[in-house]
Amino acid sequence: MPLYDYVCRNCNLRFETLVRANSLASCPRCSGNALDKEVSAPSAPPRNKALITAARSQAAREGHLSNYSVAERVQLLHRP
Repeated sequence: MPLYDYVCRNCNLRFETLVRANSLASCPRCSGNALDKEVSAPSAPPRNKALITAARSQAAREGHLSNYSVAERVQLLHRP
């Protein structure tokens, strides 16, 4: 699934989100649906261990766990 950048026509916020084909994106600031969609530019994967750790932490906070193994996902999802 591609990631898209969106620009809200109401508040001019630029944000990136993953949207399934059968759902609509909405602005996280104003909840508006008047959005301009742009394809996000891919970034090279980080090669530095600290950058990888930071990216994984951010992904976990945002709920994107696809870059973790199944065992790591279970451990992250069942934290107290």
